Amino acid sequence: MANTNKRLAVIFGDVTLGLKGPDFHYLFSYQTGGPESLRIQGKEWLYRSPKPTFWRATTDNDRGNQFPLKSGMWLAADQFIACQSITVAIDGQTIPLPIAPENNRYSGQETAQEVTVTYTYQTITTPQTTVEVSYTIQASGKIRVAVTYHGQAGLPSLPVFGLRFVMPTPATRFIYQGLSGETYPDRMAGGMAGGMAGEYEVTGLPVTPYLVPQDCGVHMATDWVTIYRQAVLDNRLREPVETGLKFKMVDQPFAFSCLPYTAEELENATHHSELPAPHRTVLSLLGAVRGVGGIDSWGSDVEAAYQIDATQDHHFEFEISF
Repeated sequence: MANTNKRLAVIFGDVTLGLKGPDFHYLFSYQTGGPESLRIQGKEWLYRSPKPTFWRATTDNDRGNQFPLKSGMWLAADQFIACQSITVAIDGQTIPLPIAPENNRYSGQETAQEVTVTYTYQTITTPQTTVEVSYTIQASGKIRVAVTYHGQAGLPSLPVFGLRFVMPTPATRFIYQGLSGETYPDRMAGGMAGGMAGEYEVTGLPVTPYLVPQDCGVHMATDWVTIYRQAVLDNRLREPVETGLKFKMVDQPFAFSCLPYTAEELENATHHSELPAPHRTVLSLLGAVRGVGGIDSWGSDVEAAYQIDATQDHHFEFEISF
């Protein structure tokens, strides 16, 4: 819904920046290093602050060609990452970071047409590199997100590169415009595996029943995806209504997966019975995805064209709306 005031209310807290409109209230945290709350039409959409993601649960072919032994440092980088710096810009003008006591100079009545919060993260890889994630919030409540990875010589090939959102409850369904079925960069052709362009609806959060749990559910060349949730963590709401949050490409299509588990949870399970009961929605929006290979009985490395070069820069953008 449109913000009829055409201005954002800006709340300069001690450890958060609040941005508020008629139907939304966002909190950007200086402590957690990312958005802490996206509350839209009374429903919370974040369980944890979104962070850059680098790891996918190893596939049969990854294990066959020993990819985890070559690129295993990205698993640690996926779990632990330091927020190195934060910048805030109000209507295009960068301001001193408004943490206490700097925030005491504000009256509590400030408004803006547009606010950008940029987080710079440093990986724990050897050597280290940085990732920048900027959120530009408009008065309508729409958020434009830009994610930039800075290439660094000496780093091994990346499994994936993107931004991971963890939502408080399992999704009831998701609808997307892109390719049918489960697709990867080297598995995008038509046929039983999918690859037909169109608009598709997926009920629940299905996990592909491979013999050993592994990365699954990736959808390449996506124009947009809308996640629908009904359940909430607020026990006062006896009859919650299903609502959706839309993620739309800006300049080029992205890939995504929408699962009830993180890559680490899938990685740790050797059988599906070891996976925990679904409690969350894990949406990974991906600007780059490694292929799955499988050229000769799941032993050869993925072809060079479908690998992700960590020495090169990678960038993608998308918009969040409701």
